[in-house]
Amino acid sequence: MKLIETLNWRYATKKFDSQKKIDSGSLELLKEAVRLSVSSYGLQLYKVLIVEDQKVKKLLREASWNQSQITDASHLFVFCSYNQHFSEGVDSYINLLQEGVDESKKPGIQAYGQSIKESVDSMKESERQAWSEKQAYLAMNNLLIAAAELRLDACPMEGFEPDKYDQILGLGDQGLHAVLVAPVGYRSVDDSAQFRKKVRRSKEELFEII
Repeated sequence: MKLIETLNWRYATKKFDSQKKIDSGSLELLKEAVRLSVSSYGLQLYKVLIVEDQKVKKLLREASWNQSQITDASHLFVFCSYNQHFSEGVDSYINLLQEGVDESKKPGIQAYGQSIKESVDSMKESERQAWSEKQAYLAMNNLLIAAAELRLDACPMEGFEPDKYDQILGLGDQGLHAVLVAPVGYRSVDDSAQFRKKVRRSKEELFEII
């Protein structure tokens, strides 16, 4: 299975080669992989910012405990969850579902949209925020696997100051909040992390068949 080989190849890259850049074709494939991610109800209530501007990356590095991956990687993916505009997000999704659909089926689709809204509205604010953030984590997984398939390196990171990211990127005005980031590019030959043994729990410890 090619996927297992790919997963064994990837690791959380600690040092990137700042001279190597992702080509436009590979970048589009990464974007498509994220776009096709699973998401609760299919809503995709998140947004992904792809930072190329080096000046912006330097500002973000300061809000990331000065970790070099932020500036040295080719691109920085910032996954943001929505903390408002949930109803509008559902409406947008329902409109997409209705495109090209026979008129007789639209009332059922609209009723489905209403049931989603009722479900989301019934959550406490903290529950809704946690639910929204989980969707971004699902999307990042697609990014990591797609990057590895392309033999691009990545490093999922929670080690940053989300509120500062929100301020630097102007996320608050969009009802967005930075959740996690992933620098993507090419590993440096000097990155010692690439030579570490991949350590995972055994299948016997991790799984239980009932």
